[in-house]
This record gives sequence, structure tokens and C-alpha cells, in this order.
Amino acid sequence: MTTEQRHGDDRHGDDPNDHGPDDHGPEGSAAARGGTGLPGPGAGGRVPMWKFFVHSVVGAFVFFVPVSIGGESSIVLDHLVTAVEIAIPAALPYLMLAIILAGAVHPFAARTWNRSAMSVVFSIAKVAGFVVGAMLVFGLGPAWLFDEDMGPFLMDSLVIPVGLLVPIGAVFLALLVGYGLLEFIGVLLRPVMRPVWRTPGRSAIDAVASFVGSYSLGLLITDRVYRQGKYTGREAAIIATGFSTVSATFMVVVASTLDLMGSWNTYFWTTLVITFVVTAVTVRIPPLSRIPDTCVDGVTPQPERDAGGRRFALAWQEARATVASAPSLGRNIVVNVASGLRMTMAILPSILSVGLLGLVLATYTPVFDWLGYLFYPFAWIAQAPEPLLIGKAAAVGIAEMFLPALVVAGSTAVVKFIVAVVCVSEIVFFSALVPCVLATDIPVSVPRMIVIWFQRVALTILLATPVALLLH
Repeated sequence: MTTEQRHGDDRHGDDPNDHGPDDHGPEGSAAARGGTGLPGPGAGGRVPMWKFFVHSVVGAFVFFVPVSIGGESSIVLDHLVTAVEIAIPAALPYLMLAIILAGAVHPFAARTWNRSAMSVVFSIAKVAGFVVGAMLVFGLGPAWLFDEDMGPFLMDSLVIPVGLLVPIGAVFLALLVGYGLLEFIGVLLRPVMRPVWRTPGRSAIDAVASFVGSYSLGLLITDRVYRQGKYTGREAAIIATGFSTVSATFMVVVASTLDLMGSWNTYFWTTLVITFVVTAVTVRIPPLSRIPDTCVDGVTPQPERDAGGRRFALAWQEARATVASAPSLGRNIVVNVASGLRMTMAILPSILSVGLLGLVLATYTPVFDWLGYLFYPFAWIAQAPEPLLIGKAAAVGIAEMFLPALVVAGSTAVVKFIVAVVCVSEIVFFSALVPCVLATDIPVSVPRMIVIWFQRVALTILLATPVALLLH
């Protein structure tokens, strides 16, 4: 664990060690052995490599392959979440409220709520989130809370989907990252990931999981791999703030709101390229460049090995060692679901407290109008039309990534395109991403995330504006 983690000056109210014995027990050590490329237990004999193919294919299919069901095209995981939402719609608010209550109580039950000033703040915020959730579920409270863009938006568009997506996704996450695919892909992609983004090749899985699935699932993968010693603190922070974008399905919502579906492919690929170009820049400047490049305390570091011209052979060796030392499928699923539930407990209360605060400030105060002046110079330098409007829209994105789209919905095509890219490329926002990161062991503080957010928004405006002017 890094120095800043030990002193607890930039962490949330949950104990970083309170992940249960499974996280650093047999499963963690088994996964760690797999990362060395050395044979694990039983590797000298017959290794059931069918697990690598079957489990990895099923996991990849669920996370990455779009399937059309009932006229809706999306990944299988999204269809599963939708099916649950349709099956028990009346019960879901109460189920989410129970999870929120557990998340609000946990810091106090674990006696970690007062470990640091940040712990106190977020522990109180979680209690406030439960109060807000109870008011929404039972229909109590002021009228403004029940405006469609306030409480109902947070509950229906964020709390319920995330509350289902993370635990359900954790089941299939066990298939995706537990049986060699992570190591296999990591060896093959290391020549690209390491020099461009300064992360291991295995981080490509995180990036793809976020873009086609969900940032919450991407962060779940990142946190899990970090605690196994396969990422350093700096690498985990880069992945969390540079690759953990909103999903492609949510990009469709942004594009539909801003009338960009007619140029969907252009918007999608432009956003993808700009997002990762911005990440390539931010990894080379503070604060990301100054995060300690060390692994979690008590875990053996498992860096990727140099292939030495035998890249495919080494990739197969890494996958084989991981399969040889992997736990049973049932045990792996239990561990991953437990981690997913813990993350969900930490996320949901914060969405309803921090997210609601951001929406209130954006709707009823001029705070984001003032903050918009921070980005005015960048929009002006790039010769963007309506630079002040773009600045305000960009500023409000720190509260909730969808809000910028609402701010410019009536503007010109160029402004809409720029802001639509900013919505995705900014990555950091307080209604969900920040609570997700704080629910993990990833060593990046709130002040650092705010600085990274500013860097990303400014760079995105500079990059997206010329593209938008060229296209329109």
C-alpha cells in the first residue's frame, strides 16, 4: 500500500483492507502465480485448458458482443439487466434502498468512518444518500426533488442500472478475467499499451470493458487486478481516470439527445480516438505521473514479462499457468460477486448524495456559469462557436456526464458535437465515477481527480473543436 493510502488522507470511509479474506487468500495468490508465467499447482501435469477457451469465450461474449433482442441491439449483459428490470420493476427501488442502507451503515459498523477527514465526509454523504433514497422510494419530500431531472433521474438512470449491472456483471467477470484471457491478451498487446499509455498490456481488457460495457465494471476489473499485484498504483490510477469511460450504450443516449445519430459512427470513433489521445497526454504530466509506481502492500508484484521474440508462446504459457492455479468456477464467482456487492454498497449512496448536490448546483445556482470561464480560453483558442456556452457545458459535466448534453441541446451542430465528445472524454464526474473509484483501493484522491478532470476537458475541447469544424 502506498504512503498516501496508509495515512488515509485521500480515501473514502471504507477500510481498504475490509475486502474479506478471499481477496488476498487462495484466489488472489493463485491469480498472482498465474501472472508470473511460472507453472502453478498441477501445471506440470495435464492442465484443463478447455477452461481458458470456454470460460473466456462466454465471458467475452457476454461483455463485448452486441446481440439484437426484441429489436434492441446491445451486449448480453445489458439485456440481462434489462430483463431483471422488466421482471421485478416494483421491487427494484426497495432492493436498491436496502443496498444503500447497507452501504450507509457499513463505515460505522466497521468503525472506519472517522479514519480521515475524507472518510468522515463520505460516510456522512452515504447517510444522506440513504435519506434521499428513502424519500424517493416512499414519495416524501419537496416537489423539486421529484422533478424528472432530479431524484427520478438519479434513481432510474443511475442507481437501479448500476445496482444491477455491477453484481450481475461480477458473475461473468469471473469468466472473463479468472482463466487466463487477461494474461494472454496482456502479453500480445504490451508493445502498444506500455509505450503509449504506460500501462500493462492486460489493461486493454479494462478499456474495452468500459467502452462496450460500463465504467463500473471496468473499475471492478482494475481494482481486482490491482489488489492481485498485477497493476501498480500509478497504473491503476491511469486506467481508472483514463480508460473508465461511460459505455457505448450511454453514448447512444448522448448522441440521440443531441441529434447526432445520423453520424453515429463518426461520433463514436472520433470520441474513442480523442479519449485515448487525451489519456496518452495526461499520463505524462502531474498528478498521474507523480503517483507512486508501487503495488499494494503484502502482495507480490506480478509485472508482465518481456516476450523476447516469443510473444504468442509466452502468452500461452501465462494463460496455462493461470488456468492451472485458478480456483473452481463456483468459488471464483462467489469471490467476484462479493467484491461487486461491496462496490455497489459504496457507490449507490454516494450517487444519491453527491450526484444530487451536483444537479442542484447546476440547476439552481450560477456556480457552473462561473466555472465555465475556466474553459472559455480553450474554446476561444480553438475557434469554437459560442465558447462561453461550451465552457459552461463542460464545467457542469463534473457533476454528471449527461448534463452538458442538456445544456447545449438547442445549439448548433458544431457545439453539440464538441460537447458530445467532452461528455465521454472527461471521464471524471461526481454522480457516479468518483464514488466508484473511492469504493476501490486505487490510490487517486478527489483533489487529484478534479485536476485530471480539468486537464481532460481542456485537452478534449482543443482536439474536438477542429474535428467538429471540419465535419460541419
